[in-house]
Amino acid sequence: MEKPQAQACIRIFEQSIEDYHRHDDVNAPMQNPYPEGSLEYLLYKKNWIDTVQWHLEDLIRDPEIAPETLVQLKRRIDASNQERTDTVEQMDDWFLHYFEQQKVERKPHARMNSETPAWLLDRLSILMLKIYHMREQTLRTDVDENHIAKCQQKLNVLMEQKEDLARCFDELVEDILNGERYMKVYRQMKMYNDASLNPVLYKKAKS
Repeated sequence: MEKPQAQACIRIFEQSIEDYHRHDDVNAPMQNPYPEGSLEYLLYKKNWIDTVQWHLEDLIRDPEIAPETLVQLKRRIDASNQERTDTVEQMDDWFLHYFEQQKVERKPHARMNSETPAWLLDRLSILMLKIYHMREQTLRTDVDENHIAKCQQKLNVLMEQKEDLARCFDELVEDILNGERYMKVYRQMKMYNDASLNPVLYKKAKS
């Protein structure tokens, strides 16, 4: 396996965002071009989920939205959040397997990193969406120069953050490979989607 690098991950996120915006439809089916089970597949899927959810969040904020539509969108967003978490955890599994395959020897002074590579990429995926949509704002022709200037300033900050996150990811992977740091995976164990753990759901099931 080749060593995962931030710039390669970013290119896949950008590809997913561009592919989505060819349709710009939250109901468009994902057509993942990468082999299932690969890190590339998971990265594309993760960003596709984020991109669809970004636009669902836009839709749900329509002040004239019908109540029944709002409920449908809220439930869809809840399901999307669960799918996002599941996909990041699959990415964590990929990284655990990758480091095992590299036969990494943890040094005695190695420090645990609280954020896994997969959750760092989760932040980077969402950041790439912010960059895409903030750049759109700088290209609008129906707003004044003040709006453009403010959005350009925000875009500049986002671009700097992208470089910082990319560097942090590459350094984390390198440190783990060198045995300087190690990752430890804790599953999210969300309770509200579990019918046996959410009291509203299990009490209703018993009634």
